[in-house]
Amino acid sequence: MKKRAGLGLGLVVLAFLAYVSLGLPDGLLGVAWPSMRHDFSLPLDSLGLLSIAFTVGYLSSSFFAGRLVARLRLGMLLALSTFFAGAALVGYGVAPGWWVVVVLGVAAGLGGGGIDGALNIYVAANHGERMMQWLHAVYGVGATLGPVIMTLAISSLGSWRWGYGVVGGLELSLAICFVATASRWGGGARHAGGAAPEYGIAGPQGGAAPEAEELRHHVDVPMLETLRQWRVWLSMFLFFIYMAIEVAFGSWAYTLLTESRGVSPRLAGFFMASYWGIFTVGRIVAGFYTRRVSERTLVVGSLLVGLVGTVLLALGIPGMVNLIASAVIGLALAPVLAALLSGTAGRVGERNTPNAIGIQIAAMGVGGAAGPSLAGVVAEQLSLDAIAWFLMALTVVLIGSYLFSLRSEAQLGRPGGRSAALR
Repeated sequence: MKKRAGLGLGLVVLAFLAYVSLGLPDGLLGVAWPSMRHDFSLPLDSLGLLSIAFTVGYLSSSFFAGRLVARLRLGMLLALSTFFAGAALVGYGVAPGWWVVVVLGVAAGLGGGGIDGALNIYVAANHGERMMQWLHAVYGVGATLGPVIMTLAISSLGSWRWGYGVVGGLELSLAICFVATASRWGGGARHAGGAAPEYGIAGPQGGAAPEAEELRHHVDVPMLETLRQWRVWLSMFLFFIYMAIEVAFGSWAYTLLTESRGVSPRLAGFFMASYWGIFTVGRIVAGFYTRRVSERTLVVGSLLVGLVGTVLLALGIPGMVNLIASAVIGLALAPVLAALLSGTAGRVGERNTPNAIGIQIAAMGVGGAAGPSLAGVVAEQLSLDAIAWFLMALTVVLIGSYLFSLRSEAQLGRPGGRSAALR
């Protein structure tokens, strides 16, 4: 029993390390880009090509994560995803030209989307909301360590290529670990008899390990069946709006604070440098009280606090109020994403949960791209100050949509409600 418990803990640690690795590349690029642009003699806007390539790969694998889990063992999907991500990053380090980096960006996106989707499906199936909060907290650890690794690579080793090589090597090491533990993660393709398989932590004989929680989801559900459920589209919309708020705020807060609110660049820069730290701390703390507070209370309470923060920011009160409002927004948003992911089964039904998680993660990618762009349009057409009002409006939409989803969740839980949802 102790050996099996240790095995379960080992898989959790491996999952956390993989999610740390998911944040590392995001932190590398910002520091590496000036050197990369110089080495490849590129104009400033060339970075957009790499972002597009990565997004195409990421959306492709994350959207179909549920189907990939159905057709592959969960551990093998994680092994393939970390291999793609690691090989792509190593490829960045030895790329002879910019076009090679752009092509490899698709592979990096495929790997990142696969890791993100597979790990969220795994945690949703086998662990509670506390573990989901902590899983997303360690992403911030990776995003924080990435700039440090790249800075050391450039300053001590003389090239940005070493930074990508080191992180790529770590990803490939993770891929080897996932290959070695593939049979312990459970999951697999449809059985010959046609029954939909289940996934979870597998025991020594391939069955469910006793230390795993008894939540199981059928995963071999056709994507079209999932997409026919209006609750899935509503859930996808929640993630689109949430990520639009998070990334738009992160992208425009510094500009808003320095150019419109009179905050010194140094003070605003210090705040934005700690932005991921705020999310990480918020998610770690949230993990400790998720068993005392329901997912609904956590999401609604956090969004209402975030709304207060956006109102304070929109009012444009001079002085430190703007920084306080920004910190309130960051802390309030921190636990929302993991809580929404943990509540997926309640919104869409257990049968469609794996597919829905992948779809939701893909929607996050689209929202993360659309949010800052729309905020930029608002700033251009109206003013920088209008960004705060834009964020406040999105928060109101998110609160209203989530409350509506709770009504549909109640209907799904009524006798006959689940079968009606699946027809």
